[in-house]
Amino acid sequence: MTDEAENLTVQVNDKEAVTALLYPADKKNRAGVTVVLGHGAGASQASGFMRMYAKGLAARGLDVMTFNFVYMEQGRSVPDQKHKLEGCFEAVIETALKHKKLKGNRVVIGGKSMGGRIASQVMAGEHRETFASDVVGLVFLGYPLHPPGQSTKLRVEHLEHIKKPMLFVQGTRDALGSPDEIKPWVKDLRPAVKFHEIEGGDHSFKAPKKFGLSPDQIFETSMDEIDRWIRSLL
Repeated sequence: MTDEAENLTVQVNDKEAVTALLYPADKKNRAGVTVVLGHGAGASQASGFMRMYAKGLAARGLDVMTFNFVYMEQGRSVPDQKHKLEGCFEAVIETALKHKKLKGNRVVIGGKSMGGRIASQVMAGEHRETFASDVVGLVFLGYPLHPPGQSTKLRVEHLEHIKKPMLFVQGTRDALGSPDEIKPWVKDLRPAVKFHEIEGGDHSFKAPKKFGLSPDQIFETSMDEIDRWIRSLL
């Protein structure tokens, strides 16, 4: 795998475009899957978290495409409205499906926090059938079940409309929703939902030393699990 990501421009609408980065899969173990990952609300695709997952999954044989949402591309701090966030994600999926290097790939979508939530809304929304035959699953890197300190303001109602496998990579100390908080809402969904729990991990998967896991161990183990899970879908 090359360390150099390919810069792409994704036209979101007539007036706005965003930057995407394509991290090519290691050719020795290429799975034929493109993983499209959206960033969290406060940090772009250039954040250390996003780059680490993109490079790590690419090294495992998965093509990875990250991107900026429009507000982030334009240097604004407040996320766009729901329809605009979803429209941006949909435009990136379409770009991934049409890219000459990714032709024939199946697609997994998801992302960090808000990015994962928007991916889930796309696959639960009115345009979900557009991508139904190509998207084989969703992966959440810290699903934001609720805002911090607002455990009754849940973002779960749409999940029951997703008819694809889902993997939640979730820290057990996540202030936006622990695995135990999420499980009651998804336990009856089909296909069955899977969890990879990071013991002691917060919303960014950071765990206190007492849990005995280094940051590298946490990230490498979670990427191994994501890779295994994705390949199990093929």
